Amino acid sequence: MEYTGERIGFEAIAVKERRGGLDLPFLALTLTLLTIGVVMVLSASYARAYYSAATDHNAAYYFMRQLGFALAGVAAMYLLSLLPMQFYRRMSLMVLLGAIGLLTLVPFIGVSQGDAKRWIDLGFTTFQPSEIAKIGIILYFAALICKFRGRMKTVKYGILPFAGVLLVEVALLVMEPHFSAAIIIIAIGAVMLFLGGVRLYWFVGALAIAAVGLGVIITFFPYASGRITTWLDPFANTSGDGYQIIQSLYAIGSGGLFGLGLGQGRQKYLYLPEEHNDFIFPVVCEELGFAGAILILLLFALLIIRGYWLAMHMRDRYSFLVTAGITTLLAIQVFLNVAVVTNLVPCTGISLPFFSYGGTALMIQLAEMGIVLSAARDIPVKI
Repeated sequence: MEYTGERIGFEAIAVKERRGGLDLPFLALTLTLLTIGVVMVLSASYARAYYSAATDHNAAYYFMRQLGFALAGVAAMYLLSLLPMQFYRRMSLMVLLGAIGLLTLVPFIGVSQGDAKRWIDLGFTTFQPSEIAKIGIILYFAALICKFRGRMKTVKYGILPFAGVLLVEVALLVMEPHFSAAIIIIAIGAVMLFLGGVRLYWFVGALAIAAVGLGVIITFFPYASGRITTWLDPFANTSGDGYQIIQSLYAIGSGGLFGLGLGQGRQKYLYLPEEHNDFIFPVVCEELGFAGAILILLLFALLIIRGYWLAMHMRDRYSFLVTAGITTLLAIQVFLNVAVVTNLVPCTGISLPFFSYGGTALMIQLAEMGIVLSAARDIPVKI
């Protein structure tokens, strides 16, 4: 067939093309990280699972569940890669409204873990609606930017509709409270608007408003102010709020250059909280060492670079925006998770993609990769 659509950064040209197959480098990097992640869940979780009555003392409990969700997620990734990008564009508003609806229900039917109520219990598992909210923002903002193309530099079309959506989602997340998800959604929204062509001075104003909002949150939410205090000096309360980050630093430091060996870590023996979840990267550092940690971060970097490369070669603006948005979301989550466990930023709940235990979160992450693979199928191939 003949293609006469636009190419990002180039004039539209007519080329003879066919819809391509899966992008093998992107797929291979995704599956490699997923495989390593599932293995690390086994290594990080078996001690806690063995000593827990909730798992019936089954040491492989978390691993088997994660493996099952991983296989289901890979199947979903492939199926979603078959759907055309027009489908995601049509469904974008429904995904966003569904996410907002679920976030609205969390205060009423959500389950609490620690100081926050962020999860909805499905019976066989729990999930965070914030995960759907992230992809909802990307899909809907991309559709809206394409709709308002040429008018994105105006307040009426380039600022107000997007700011309204962000305000609703962020307000619902702060109520949980789930500040890390709120920060990620604001960051993703800002990136999408930047790519959409919004004037740069609006971002300066947004940063000022965000700074004021952060000050208000720290002042009126003890939950947030306590995290800041612990971040500044975790050793001030070694058996209280600072305990988790201290154990994380111990795990990272004890790994040395090449680690203690897979399965040989010590901090996972009920010393490090959330060792199979948000704090799985310290276990990676302890068991695989600095070399193993760098290798995994390199794989993430290659996946992110490949994602941006695909975005720059997309055949249309919507595919470009969605691919760049999903890739940016991945990059933000990897950076923030590593920053949290190394105490570069205040401790907050951010999972490491493909590694942290959590079935529905893993499936949503793989679904996002499937959307990228779907967009990549439409990159023009000259024949």
